[in-house]
Amino acid sequence: MSWIYLIIAGFGEVGFVTFMKLSNNFKHLKYTLLCVASGWASFFLLSKALNEIPVGTGYSIWTGIGAAGSVLVGMIFFKESRDWKRILFISMIVLSVVGLKIIAPH
Repeated sequence: MSWIYLIIAGFGEVGFVTFMKLSNNFKHLKYTLLCVASGWASFFLLSKALNEIPVGTGYSIWTGIGAAGSVLVGMIFFKESRDWKRILFISMIVLSVVGLKIIAPH
């Protein structure tokens, strides 16, 4: 169950930064509230996951999901650069996350 918490927490991190951008410096109440809620949920689920997953592994995977997911959201919804080098390095983050999952103790 800890791995499920961690994956959902990573997606919560993506929601957190996406809603932060949409809040426009916390000027839009709806997006500000969604930012706070998704950030809180992300940290809560991360803390639950870290009860069974080593902290270094869990935090790295959480950060990787958040980073890669945020870049994808930026490319898809905010028309950010889709340069091949950017995609290459985000792919390396994703591969690192997969590698950490593979070598993590179960």
